[in-house]
Amino acid sequence: QLDGLIDIIQYSFRLDPYSNSLFIFCGKRADRIKAVHYEGDGFCLFYKRCENGRLQWPRTGEEARLISHQQLRWLLEGLNPEQPRAVRKWEPPKPGKPENSL
Repeated sequence: QLDGLIDIIQYSFRLDPYSNSLFIFCGKRADRIKAVHYEGDGFCLFYKRCENGRLQWPRTGEEARLISHQQLRWLLEGLNPEQPRAVRKWEPPKPGKPENSL
């Protein structure tokens, strides 16, 4: 199972499974995901099965795509990772810079 996912990463997607990336796979039913990550001395396989409901897995023409940490969190929480109106993270004004200046 793990070796099969590594082969998909390497040969189907033409990506480096040894990179500092988390590769996430979702089945057709979208009620479970598997994730592969290389830790430096071996591969880790993570598995999540939703007991109630389904994951909001983005169905696009892209087979492999880059998502942010926040999008991953939304996905694992059962939310759509493509939040069209997500609230932007607030950052305090920098010292010496007026609040309303851009």
